Amino acid sequence: MIQEILIVDGYNIIGAWPELQKLKEIRLEEARDRLIGIMGEYQSFSGMKVILVFDAYYVPGLGRKDVHHKLPVYFTKEKETADELIERLVTAHIGRRKQIYVATSDMTEQHVIFGKGAFRVPAGELLVKVRQARQEIRKKIEEDNSSGRHNTFDSKLSDDVKAMFEKWRRGR
Repeated sequence: MIQEILIVDGYNIIGAWPELQKLKEIRLEEARDRLIGIMGEYQSFSGMKVILVFDAYYVPGLGRKDVHHKLPVYFTKEKETADELIERLVTAHIGRRKQIYVATSDMTEQHVIFGKGAFRVPAGELLVKVRQARQEIRKKIEEDNSSGRHNTFDSKLSDDVKAMFEKWRRGR
């Protein structure tokens, strides 16, 4: 089985998606948090491993890696661009039984990562995929609700255990 990995150029995507662009104008951190949430949800649904990269080129420091929504989120170190870190991540992850995708609309970066063996996903295409995933999730929830299949606690209990709980509830 091939492992699919999606590396996302965070600020590039924020600048390309209308919803996140508007948020960025109000508060950049909010746009970043929203993207992290969206990509965490997409990772859960798609089964792809998603890695987010944010450029901290002008921010002093050593860079860091955090985990949010089971999603590795990298911040570059001082004087390192997101493109440089993405290229390193592609090189580190490329291998047998792995397919690497990089989500960015930066044409220069697309050519570089393509030369390293990764596939490019333009920001607009990723937005379409995220929206499709959300529609499929909604559809699945609606099907589950309309079919009467509910994942309730008591549906997993045997009749004997249900009877015992009912006795306890009534104080007998």
